[in-house]
Amino acid sequence: MPFKSQAQRRKFAQLLVEGKISNETFEEWNRETGRRKLPERVTKATSAKAAMGRRKAAARKRVTSKRPRRRTSRRRS
Repeated sequence: MPFKSQAQRRKFAQLLVEGKISNETFEEWNRETGRRKLPERVTKATSAKAAMGRRKAAARKRVTSKRPRRRTSRRRS
């Protein structure tokens, strides 16, 4: 399995130095990655359900902010 980020590559190198993974494992991952330019960090992909919830909340917020405010008390003249 190839590395996904530079941070992951550094972590595996640290584990190799500490003796927690074998040299063969590190070399296998390094070989599969090749010379690709890796990003520094990779963020987690958000689930579709979570993204939909944020979109709905943003839409509700936009809709409610466009409505005129109702008066709570009326003055009699």
